[in-house]
Amino acid sequence: MPNNFVYTISARGKRANQPMENYLKTFFPNIPLRKIDSVFGFVEPSSFYSGRPFIGRQISDKDYDFLRRNNIGVRIPFTNHFATEKEYQKNKKILEKYHQKGNSIITTNDNLATWIKRDYPLYQIEASLLKEVKNLENINSALELYDTVVLPMNLNNNHELLKSIDQKNRITLFGNGGCALTCPNRICYEYISKRNKVLTTTNILFRYLYYWYFFVLRNKWCMHKIKPRKLHGVKDFDIDQLAELGFTRFKMLREHAGRKTGY
Repeated sequence: MPNNFVYTISARGKRANQPMENYLKTFFPNIPLRKIDSVFGFVEPSSFYSGRPFIGRQISDKDYDFLRRNNIGVRIPFTNHFATEKEYQKNKKILEKYHQKGNSIITTNDNLATWIKRDYPLYQIEASLLKEVKNLENINSALELYDTVVLPMNLNNNHELLKSIDQKNRITLFGNGGCALTCPNRICYEYISKRNKVLTTTNILFRYLYYWYFFVLRNKWCMHKIKPRKLHGVKDFDIDQLAELGFTRFKMLREHAGRKTGY
């Protein structure tokens, strides 16, 4: 059975003051450090974040030092749907700080991907899940611009499509899946992209008030809140089976105590 695959690990929900080593041992105890290619999560505040509402850093400077010492890259989720050149100039300080071989930027906006590839060639640029590529044509088109592409987790079950991909080494598959696996309409992606423009450019007090109003009190940002469906825990995929198909890169999410996700 092949075992040459590596993992990119989610730091979603990690507190900035929780040491990275402790976090990995707690939530991913069965994955040795040598198999971790990268960890993704929020670093400094940036208007380019999406996927999850920005409340604060998840990867601290001490975490970054730990990752570098263990030859693990950091993946910065610049997955906001919206990007302007003016914003790009404001984010160059972050891009310069982490511009090292082994680090990656996950993007959704093609213009942002193009600018970063032009100015910061050491980064690996990955097409985000939020691009929602659906077929082989979409995948091949994305691979013309991006170094690697994350496929939506529901495509893990489409083995005919997976077999038809030529450059499997440039594809990242989910090793487990959460709410996006069965969500009928992922309205949260664009909603969070817009709200993070405010969440990442305000003081902490206003940030929490804004988050509470738009994400806790309002129910218009998540399809499950609009049209509830049965929710379960995180679903594990058969990574060995996917590796047998020729894939070597897997994205791992963590399960959050007290929360449920749909599959």
